[in-house]
Amino acid sequence: MFLPTILIVDDEPGNLAIMRSILQDTYSLAFARNGDETLAAVVKHQPAMVLLDIGLPDTNGYDLCRRIKQLDTTHTTQVIFVTGYTDLVHEAAGFEAGAVDYIAKPVSPPIVRARVAAHLSLVRAAALEQSHRDAVLMLGQAGHYNDSDTGSHIWRMAAYARVIAQACGWDAESCARLELAAPMHDTGKLGVPHTILRKPGPLTAEEWDTMKTHSQIGHEILSKSKAPVFQLAAEIALRHHERWDGSGYPDGLQGQDIPKSARIVALADVLDALSMRRPYKEAWPMERVVEYIHAASGTHFDPMVVHAFASVLPELIEIGRRWAEMDQLEQETTPQAPVQSR
Repeated sequence: MFLPTILIVDDEPGNLAIMRSILQDTYSLAFARNGDETLAAVVKHQPAMVLLDIGLPDTNGYDLCRRIKQLDTTHTTQVIFVTGYTDLVHEAAGFEAGAVDYIAKPVSPPIVRARVAAHLSLVRAAALEQSHRDAVLMLGQAGHYNDSDTGSHIWRMAAYARVIAQACGWDAESCARLELAAPMHDTGKLGVPHTILRKPGPLTAEEWDTMKTHSQIGHEILSKSKAPVFQLAAEIALRHHERWDGSGYPDGLQGQDIPKSARIVALADVLDALSMRRPYKEAWPMERVVEYIHAASGTHFDPMVVHAFASVLPELIEIGRRWAEMDQLEQETTPQAPVQSR
């Protein structure tokens, strides 16, 4: 069983013994009595938390806290001061140095255990959120690895989806989750041959049937996770090609039977696809894109989502403009690969 490592720093052996008795059954412990030992222990053990005294023989705890933060390249080590200096001036100095909490001596075992557990749980939550974001990045890119529209399509489309969801009345947390989930909508393209994905001309009926399987493949991959963002992504992957009038795939769902998340992403996906240049088409002017989306209201798209889209059109246009500028800058600053003889 993995136990987080806590580094306890105090120049008094009795204080170290007390902290050991409080925490040894729950955590892996390391100890230091001065600044030099502390820095060496941080490098060696990479602790999740440092319980740090202020009055040390060779340095003060505030400066040492700053040094610990400099060594913490992962930005995950939490520092809590454990000290007899309990006035507001010392507490303020501790927080300014980078500590997350302040425990007064003589310590209370229940308070020490509660404070340590609370701050480590925040670290775990932050790490879990970052792992989700990393997975979103990888799955979003993987879904378009063999496609012809990789670039910034998935991230720009996700930004469109967030803004449209806001206009539909979604709360901030739901909009943020949708923006994270939307880039994974085509994860199932991992299971589609690249000869089909990169074909410059129209697909045959057989090729089109193969292409349509990506919605079920994406759902199967993403639904393996029970995390809310991946459950939402699985729902979107399966349903973002359903149409309001029932003419979509894979199941021909109609109207309100189609999840709202998929209805929003369907419009955002088409908005981006039409307004951007692809190998098989030129970019449409925004006026033509808007006309197409309004014309498809009630057939391809949910009329309420189309109404929300229209209400935030200037914001959507601005998002597209910013992404176009970033793409142009990236093209200008990316060095060209040298031509090699074969």
